[in-house]
Amino acid sequence: MAEKKTTKSRCPVFKKCGACQMIDTPYETQLRKKHAHVAELLKPYCKVESFIGMESPEHYRCKVHAVFDHDRKGNPITGIYREGSHEVVPVDSCLLEDQKADAIIATIRGMLKSFKIKTFDEDNGYGLLRHVLIRIGKNTGEIMVVLVTVSPVFPSKNNFVKALRKDHPEITTIVLNVNDKQTSMILGDKEKPIYGPGFIYDICCGMKFKISPKSFYQVNPIQQEVLYKTAIEMADLSGDEVAMDCYSGVGTIGLIASPHVKEVISVELNKDAVKDAILNAKINEVKNITFYQNDATVFMQQMAESGDKVDLVFMDPPRSGSTPEFIRSLIALSPKKVVYISCSPDSLANDLKLITKGGYKVKRAVPVDMFPFTRGSEVVCLLTKEK
Repeated sequence: MAEKKTTKSRCPVFKKCGACQMIDTPYETQLRKKHAHVAELLKPYCKVESFIGMESPEHYRCKVHAVFDHDRKGNPITGIYREGSHEVVPVDSCLLEDQKADAIIATIRGMLKSFKIKTFDEDNGYGLLRHVLIRIGKNTGEIMVVLVTVSPVFPSKNNFVKALRKDHPEITTIVLNVNDKQTSMILGDKEKPIYGPGFIYDICCGMKFKISPKSFYQVNPIQQEVLYKTAIEMADLSGDEVAMDCYSGVGTIGLIASPHVKEVISVELNKDAVKDAILNAKINEVKNITFYQNDATVFMQQMAESGDKVDLVFMDPPRSGSTPEFIRSLIALSPKKVVYISCSPDSLANDLKLITKGGYKVKRAVPVDMFPFTRGSEVVCLLTKEK
């Protein structure tokens, strides 16, 4: 019997990590496979247009997280948790992560011994440094480093900052985040900048956005721009529409749509995200947008009951999709168009079943490759109200 050939993966930790299932699949093949999956799911509703891929699909992640641990000899290691466990797989460089972020993490790891900083040990609770999170403004070049520790006391922090910035002068802010709980959450509640303002800016579709350690902002800024431009273009706006942005986060879609419509109503439940959104509107001098901190379902029901009208609804729900209650209130509100941005084609298909039963027709579906080398896909759908 012929021996089965084992080909070496492009990534040395591919088998242990589990984050990129298609790292060894040629890019065109990845897009074909993903397209087939989306097309199969959306077959009852419309023909799926061709996938918008990336010209250079590597090193796209501008938000990079490293777990800090140590080996049996006590030497610091950095990496990610092995899938489904709390065992750290050491990673020096990743084909998905921004190379500058990987270099900063390696520098921090190399500095720990001379600063006598111990990495945190989950088993006995000793040590200080748990995680490092790097966020990069792809279009501004600004870089944030978040040091996640179990205590607010960071020994010789000024010298640590100086040494880190000597190697990486492009770092624009460093934040100390305290997470002293036994939790799988990376960031704790308490944080303070130890260098710079404690946040960075990035630009998307000509708008400037403030990014704090906890802000939601897409990990792939190049495709984020493609995704939102596709959504705006698909909406085919005339300039006199009243648009509603549901699950609006830090206001990204609503703000990007604002120059193309008469008015934007933005609804988001998370208090901190709404604060960021209001600030983002100020930064961009956008006057035709109003932010409401509320559950989108409740808010829409109230609007429908009071007879308020909107022409268009943008919805970008979480991975689990929308809820039957939300869809019922959307149908009651009865906008002419709905632009649905989905990060899970499976939950999109479930939601489309309900929305189309409520008198809407899917006109277009465009998949965007937001997460090359993984199974993930984003899809933008246009639905219109049937006469």
